Amino acid sequence: MRKLRLALPSMNGFFTFEAAARCGNFARAAEELNVTPAAVSRMMGRLEDHLGIILFDRTPGGVTLTEAGRILYEAVSRGFSGFEHALREIEDRKTGVQTVTLSVSTGFTTHWIMPHMAEIKRAFPSLELRFQLIMSALSGPVSDVDLGMRFVDGPDERHEASYIMPEILVPICSPGYRDRQQHSPADAATESLINFGDAQPDWSQVFFPGDPGAATNSMIFSDYAIVVQAAMLGQGVALGWLNVTCHWLRTRALVPASPSVRVTGRHCQFVRSRDKPLRPIVADLRDWFIARLGEDVRQVAQLYPELQLEALLERGRA
Repeated sequence: MRKLRLALPSMNGFFTFEAAARCGNFARAAEELNVTPAAVSRMMGRLEDHLGIILFDRTPGGVTLTEAGRILYEAVSRGFSGFEHALREIEDRKTGVQTVTLSVSTGFTTHWIMPHMAEIKRAFPSLELRFQLIMSALSGPVSDVDLGMRFVDGPDERHEASYIMPEILVPICSPGYRDRQQHSPADAATESLINFGDAQPDWSQVFFPGDPGAATNSMIFSDYAIVVQAAMLGQGVALGWLNVTCHWLRTRALVPASPSVRVTGRHCQFVRSRDKPLRPIVADLRDWFIARLGEDVRQVAQLYPELQLEALLERGRA
């Protein structure tokens, strides 16, 4: 062990290396570490000299890890993750509070977690939830969190994945909006569409085929939580991700605007890094979320048999 310590540079060098490798850019790493890009560059140069290897390929657009750099980064990431886990466990035992960090969308947090928060607190009285919120499409690493909700095919060599449901899209609106459309010829002439992001393909013809006026009135938001809120307020029809909107469909705060349902072929899953030890509280919370989401969706399927959700769910599990 003494020989190993003599061979290693300072821990500061490893902290800087981890940030630079994760960010893929010395400037972004410098901003995170509150130093200058030149300081990061000098530190990485000294680390490479000390180890006698090249860790980064430098390009005008940033840096990429060499094969040796990748090997070192994976080891350093596992080490830091172990340190973090140990410190968190020590803090949890000291305070009696168990902290779990989630990487989830603002939509899922606002429209599913918050309505279920009282149930979560009853089931996990010592739990403290922390959030890494995503306004746009669900993506990004999960190395810094305990669980991330992502649309992925399944586990891979670096990540575990726990299946939630297939990605199912349902056109949604408020009961009042649907009633107005059904009983007012003037309102029924066009649909007011609420879109998620201006990069989203036009989905109006998927759910309203042959309606040339379907996209006459529209609103576009970059945060899906606002899209769902606008639909609940009766502003129009939105594309409803079932994993986000199943609670409001179950409670009838939202209703299907059409029986047309779209299954994308993607799968909603809870993903976690294999480098991060799985704490019992994380596994228990993950399993509770999956079971409770499943119950919400089963009740939605019973309320709206025209959506044929049970068959779609079975097909998604196959």
